[in-house]
Amino acid sequence: MLPVHRPQRNWGARIHDVRIKGLSAIVLENDLLRVTFLVEKGTDVVEINYKPRDLDFTWLTPDGIRNPTSYLSSSPTPGQPFDDNYPGGWQEIFPSAGVPWRSNGTNYGQHAEVFALPWDAEIVEDTPEAVAVRFSVHPPKTAVRIEKTVRLVRGESRFRIQERLINRSDVTITGQWGHHITFGLPFMQPGARITVPEGLRLLAHPQAEGSARRVDSSAELTWPVTRGFDGEPVDLSLVPERGTTGEMLFLEGYQSDVAWYRIEDEARGVGARVTWDAHAMPYLWVWQEFGGSTGSPWFGRANVIGLEPFSSLPNSYFGRDHENPTSIQLEGQGERTFWLTYEVTDRGRG
Repeated sequence: MLPVHRPQRNWGARIHDVRIKGLSAIVLENDLLRVTFLVEKGTDVVEINYKPRDLDFTWLTPDGIRNPTSYLSSSPTPGQPFDDNYPGGWQEIFPSAGVPWRSNGTNYGQHAEVFALPWDAEIVEDTPEAVAVRFSVHPPKTAVRIEKTVRLVRGESRFRIQERLINRSDVTITGQWGHHITFGLPFMQPGARITVPEGLRLLAHPQAEGSARRVDSSAELTWPVTRGFDGEPVDLSLVPERGTTGEMLFLEGYQSDVAWYRIEDEARGVGARVTWDAHAMPYLWVWQEFGGSTGSPWFGRANVIGLEPFSSLPNSYFGRDHENPTSIQLEGQGERTFWLTYEVTDRGRG
């Protein structure tokens, strides 16, 4: 954890270290935002609280945060480590995205491994004007070091992430890299709207025949309005009422160096704008779950949208017997960098 003997304050930009369900966590805070990272579980972001409205943007699962060291799955399968200990919020995903998969000479469970690992943390800036923490991890199955620096400035309702993937071997490593960002209550109300740049291409995840979904995947898909599963138009950018069928979609085709999306509750005039490095992560995954899944683990209790920048499409998009042509290749001793900014917007402020 953080050094005991360091300057401490409860004003301006500041850093706290706390424990949540027995897990070490770090809180970055200023006069507008409070952002909480579970250091001992993947640096999961489990709180982005906009203080002027006491409004949290992250979605927590119905069972909330669970300490992985205090729970033993009754039916261990490749997908269970993620599902059983998923708190909601925001996960770093590397080096395999989606269903359990085999690559780099080893087997990965759902969403691979860095989400489940404890990370190191060190303060790199600590003044009333700005604070920054560098998180780092060495996944045991993959010879890659991840460094992630998060910075929060006094008086700003945004924080910035800068990252490096560093291959610590001479062998090329294949994988997918992304940020599993979710939105839920109390922020995400029916009628909230998702906005992305014009001209993006919409893809639907393949599903087994007969599976319920919102879009007609046999038709040419368009964003935001496309042909629904029942043949009627469906506006995918609009958060629907609870009980609506869920969906798994992908957007691609960002034309500039900077990718972005905005999700806003137009009635309240408050929202979030996420911008990131389009070269490093040219895909946006759109996961929608509005209480329509009645089996485990949700039992109709999940009401969430995931808007997730990724380097690649998931392995399952191409099928079990096919390689993923969108995977990244990290050459021996090579590096990749990434940046992302998360900003809360409020038309009523000021």
